[in-house]
Amino acid sequence: MTAVQKVAIVGSGVAGLAAAIQLAKAGVHVDLFEAKPELSTQGSGISLQGNALRVFGALGVWDDIRAAGYAFEGLNLRAPGPGAPIVAQLPDIKAGGPEYPSSMGMPRADLTRILLEHAERAGAKIHFGRKITGADLRADDAVELYVDDESVGEYDLLIGADGLNSAVRDLIGIETKPQPTGMGIWRTFVSRPAEVERTELYYGGPVYIAGYTPTGEDSMYAFLVEKAQDRFGTSDEDATRIMLEESRAYDGPWNSIRADLEAGANANYTWFTSHLVDGAWNRGRAIIIGDAAHSCPPTIAQGAAQGLEDAYVLTELLVARDELDQQLWDDFHARRVPRAKAVVEASVQLGQWQIDGNRDADAGGLIFGIAKKMAEPA
Repeated sequence: MTAVQKVAIVGSGVAGLAAAIQLAKAGVHVDLFEAKPELSTQGSGISLQGNALRVFGALGVWDDIRAAGYAFEGLNLRAPGPGAPIVAQLPDIKAGGPEYPSSMGMPRADLTRILLEHAERAGAKIHFGRKITGADLRADDAVELYVDDESVGEYDLLIGADGLNSAVRDLIGIETKPQPTGMGIWRTFVSRPAEVERTELYYGGPVYIAGYTPTGEDSMYAFLVEKAQDRFGTSDEDATRIMLEESRAYDGPWNSIRADLEAGANANYTWFTSHLVDGAWNRGRAIIIGDAAHSCPPTIAQGAAQGLEDAYVLTELLVARDELDQQLWDDFHARRVPRAKAVVEASVQLGQWQIDGNRDADAGGLIFGIAKKMAEPA
C-alpha cells in the first residue's frame, strides 16, 4: 500500500519525470501534464554530479544515461591568453559513491528523452500541450485539478515540477520567486575536440568565467558567464556575434568552439537566478519540487541533482508509507530543505565573489565542503 493512489505531476523536466518513474513503478496512477506541445529538443548540455548519477541508479535508468553521456573525473583550470595553459588539475569527490563517476556531461535533450521513455514504460500517462489553470485544494484529502480551464478530476496529490516560473507555485499561494543574481550566461552546443576530456574553466579575461563540458564522444557545450545584461530579444545572428567577440581572449579549445559558431552553431542567453522556499514546500496535498522550489547559479553544477533528489526523497516516502500525513511532510522537509539551502547559498556566494572580484575567497574550500555534503545520500 502506498500513501497515494492517483497523482498529477506538472512539468516534464528531470524532477517531474523522475517522480513519474518512481510512482508509476510502484503502481500509482500518474498523469503528467506539460504545457509545451512536445518534449523540448532545444538547449545545450547539462553537467551532472555524482549524487545525480546515484539517483539515476535508484530510478533504474543509469545504464541508458551512461550510454548517452560522457563520464569523466576531475576539473581543469586554464589561463586566458595565448596557448590557454592548464594551471591546475583538480580532483573531484565521488559524490555518488565509488560505483559512479564523479561527473558526467550529456545533451539535455537526451536526458529528458531517456527519462520520458522510462516514465511511459513504467505506466505514467504523459499529456503534452496541456496547461494547468487551476487547483482546488479540497481540505486534506484531494486536489481537483483544472487543465485548460476544465476540471480533469481529483487527485490524491499534485506535484508541481514546472520550473522557475511555476504555475503550481502561484496556484497554491507560495509567493517566493526567483530573483536575478547579477550574472548572465551564453551557451552553445558544439563539437568536442579530442583534447577536451573533462570540464575546463577559465577565470579572468573579459567575462567572469569561460568554460566547456564534454557531453559525448563528438559533442560538448560551452559557456561564457558575464555581467547580466538585457540580451533578451537578441537575434540569432547577433547572439553568435556576441559570443564570438567575448570568447576571443580564450585560446586552446575555444578556437574550435569559435569555428563551430562561425559555421552556424546557435548561442542562447539566460540570467542566473536564486530562490529558496525556506519552509514548507507543500500546501495541503500540493507540493512544489525542483526549480519551482529552489534555484541557484550553476557554479557548482547542482541544480539538476537537487531536483532529482527532491523527486526521489518525496517518492520514496510516498511509496513506503500508508498515509499522506503531517509526519510524511515533516520528514520530507527535514531531508530536503537544509540540503537545498546549503547548495543555493554556496552557489550564490561563489557567483558573488566573482562579481566582487574577491581574489582572497576560499572558493575551493566552499566547493569541497558542498561536495562532501552531497556525498551523503539525501
